[in-house]
Amino acid sequence: MADDQHFDVIIIGTGAGGGTLAHRLAPTGKRILILERGDYLPRERDNWDSTAVFVKGKYRAPEFWYDKHGNEFPPEVNYYVGGNTKFYGAALFRLRPEDFGVLRHHDGLSPAWPIRYEDLEPYYTQAERLYLVHGRHGEDPTGGPTSAQYAYPPVAHEPRIQQLSDDLEKAGLRPFHLPIGVNLTQDENGGATHSSVCIRCDRVDGFPCLLGAKSDAQVICVDPALKHDNVTMVTNAHVRRLETDPTGRTVTKVVAELSNGTTEEFGADIVVVAAGAVNSAVLLLRSANDKHPGGLANSSDVVGRHYMRHNNLALMAVSKEPNPTRFQKTLALNDWYLGADDWDYPLGGIQMLGKSDTDQIHGEAPRWAGAVSPDMPFEVLAHHAVDFWLCGEDLPLPESRVTLDKDDAIHLALDEKNNVAGLKRLQHKLQGMLGHLGMHEHHLLPHSIYLHKGMPIGATAHQAGTVRFGEDPKSSALDSNCKAHDLDNLYVVDTSFFPSIGAVNPSLTAIANALRVGDHIAARLR
Repeated sequence: MADDQHFDVIIIGTGAGGGTLAHRLAPTGKRILILERGDYLPRERDNWDSTAVFVKGKYRAPEFWYDKHGNEFPPEVNYYVGGNTKFYGAALFRLRPEDFGVLRHHDGLSPAWPIRYEDLEPYYTQAERLYLVHGRHGEDPTGGPTSAQYAYPPVAHEPRIQQLSDDLEKAGLRPFHLPIGVNLTQDENGGATHSSVCIRCDRVDGFPCLLGAKSDAQVICVDPALKHDNVTMVTNAHVRRLETDPTGRTVTKVVAELSNGTTEEFGADIVVVAAGAVNSAVLLLRSANDKHPGGLANSSDVVGRHYMRHNNLALMAVSKEPNPTRFQKTLALNDWYLGADDWDYPLGGIQMLGKSDTDQIHGEAPRWAGAVSPDMPFEVLAHHAVDFWLCGEDLPLPESRVTLDKDDAIHLALDEKNNVAGLKRLQHKLQGMLGHLGMHEHHLLPHSIYLHKGMPIGATAHQAGTVRFGEDPKSSALDSNCKAHDLDNLYVVDTSFFPSIGAVNPSLTAIANALRVGDHIAARLR
């Protein structure tokens, strides 16, 4: 291998984990190579077009995976610089302190992590500052202790959402400002100032940002990292396998297919996999050799297992009054996160979604036939819509797993009824409050356009757990620093390392952990 093909660190993937790690290591001066399967997302008007993004899925990867019955489905994955953060809603929550310990759920136990909330807390603070998170610590009754307040004030509610917040408080609940990563400067009325990069539009959730105002991994981490002369990125590089030395203890080659059809080999002292929970597991499984017959880092047989993706519901309520809100994603509610008066187990959290528009409503129309009153045209329905996201924890089951078949096709087995009782109760709580919140009581419609057309297995945006970390090499693939137990120079820093997923969006935890592991790798490089 030529000298110019050998690096100090290779990072595979540019999302919340890989992109953030590249940013952390860039100032070390070490030679860093980033390999990204996709290219930069094209900047075009369709970035903000609901039909292109949601109905037609223009930017979704043109590939199919298979469920446990052998039926193919299109996964919710995007291969671009920045990974899935290009399309995420930038809701950047911390896990609760309780999420790091054993939590008893209706259907079983959520396992403990090998690190505690206190170990990650300083990195949560750093992650919130790096990703420009707007919020206010202390409002969320389930939030853990913090070493510093958010650097940016919460995004102000628009009038209809402020009314919703007031009504929730009157009901004895504690709504709080959703922590969100946007490059926004607000005036005294909460509007975007003339110099603000973010314009407070209605395209934050599920759309790529044409202005670069959403805190995605490309804008916040990858582009700044590439300003360092020691950092190089190759796009359209699909890493196919990792090869080891004869002992099996060291990864010596990263083999990638390039866009021109050629195969290229790269080497590094340290190799970091951050391709997403499914594709990271696939890469390790595909890299099986004589020393690692079950796949790299897989002497414990956990690689690919314990796949999690949250139990989610996207629901659209119909407000009695018009809802002219544009930037709707400003409110969340965690009062039942850990339990309720009538239920001893965690239910999960409620947060606002991006505002529905007419194109999205039309896309759902056939599914709602007969569910909405005929005297309410879709345009009127869209103007009265208030959109909620309900998020409950699913549990890491060994049989929920990623596998490869002999034709190299990806199979994803999933128990879609795993621990859903809490989520159903959360939906019932919201349904029962609609009348008190100024909504039509019988109009809580499933908004499956956010959930891959009502296919739970296709909603892979929150994928996690396939290369879990832990202290015991017999039951985990990675140690507490996210280094493979079985290899000396292999790390995994996307959401694969999660032993459990909690009931909040996983991105901030992936970002904070990448900063933590980055400090460990930087010390090792010294």
